[in-house]
Amino acid sequence: MKSFKNIFDQYQWDDVKEKLEKVTLNDVEKSLQKKNKTIEDFLNFISPVASQKLETMAKMAQSLTQKRFGKTIQLYAPLYLSNECQNICTYCGFSLDNLIRRKTLSDTELMMEAAVLKSMSVNHVLLVSGEANKTVGIEYFLNAVRLLKSHFANISIEVQPLSEEEYRKLHEAGVNAVLVYQETYHQEVYKQYHPKGKKSNFDFRLETPDRIGSAGIHKIGLGVLLGLEDWRIDSFFNAFHIDYLQKNYWKSKYSVSFPRLRPAEGIIEPNFIMEDKDLLQLICAYRIWNEDLEISISTRENEKFRNHIISLGATTMSAASKTNPGGYSVDKESLEQFETSDERSMDEIKNIIKKSGYDPVMKDWDSVYSGI
Repeated sequence: MKSFKNIFDQYQWDDVKEKLEKVTLNDVEKSLQKKNKTIEDFLNFISPVASQKLETMAKMAQSLTQKRFGKTIQLYAPLYLSNECQNICTYCGFSLDNLIRRKTLSDTELMMEAAVLKSMSVNHVLLVSGEANKTVGIEYFLNAVRLLKSHFANISIEVQPLSEEEYRKLHEAGVNAVLVYQETYHQEVYKQYHPKGKKSNFDFRLETPDRIGSAGIHKIGLGVLLGLEDWRIDSFFNAFHIDYLQKNYWKSKYSVSFPRLRPAEGIIEPNFIMEDKDLLQLICAYRIWNEDLEISISTRENEKFRNHIISLGATTMSAASKTNPGGYSVDKESLEQFETSDERSMDEIKNIIKKSGYDPVMKDWDSVYSGI
């Protein structure tokens, strides 16, 4: 099977770091002027020197986003199914070595959570769980999709990596999108962050988007955990990965998310601090490099940043998020995966979007259009 792993070694971590340091302002300006931009242009846009062109990049990102997506922001909410996990991850509240109360939603509890989301007019839902195959495996996910698909126009999932066959089953059941994060592309230190569990297998996780693409999933979402390693180098590899996927699985759409390390039970401190201006540069770089890419901003980010990013490249935002199973209705005290920063209600976020001159979109896809 072909996979990203086959070309991943074209770039070495230290080589990318050296290239980033050598980028000149002239290199950035030339890349900005090019019509068809390459992964090398993306590298120029995220370089340290490119921060000097941030105002120019922000204006360009705004124009390109409006041209491709209009003045709209799609809203969604996560629905956490379980905090059970068989992995030890040094940055996650759900890590196996954290002595917390574990919970997996029953069918009844799942529908109670769904009812609260529907009362907030949520139509796009993201199902999230810890990685515990025996408790929350493919049959659990298929059952959850079966229960929910008549209530939501769009169902996405962010769960453990699965086989191509399992992704096909989810696609046939009505799953629209699958999100999977490599966390870091720094292969040499990956094991330090993931010392135990199936997630410690770097290559298996790296090849997951290939299995998703081969299964025909409508949309694939990627990202890295910003704060583990140098955000510029990790983001270059993430863009390189997206570039590869778009060329090989061109029928699928693609999105990118920007999770920055947030406080959670038992996690490490970030190794690399990413300031708001750095995140803005990264978002602008993605938009200028790839006009079709969906850009998603979660409630990890603070209110001020989320208010301003509405007009500078974002296409999708979560709102009123609860990051614990049952957090909307049945178990509000169970452990969160991470602390949210923007805790405003769905209605408050919709009003902020409208005041910015944009339209909040609660439904832009329905399974009826795909014959599901």
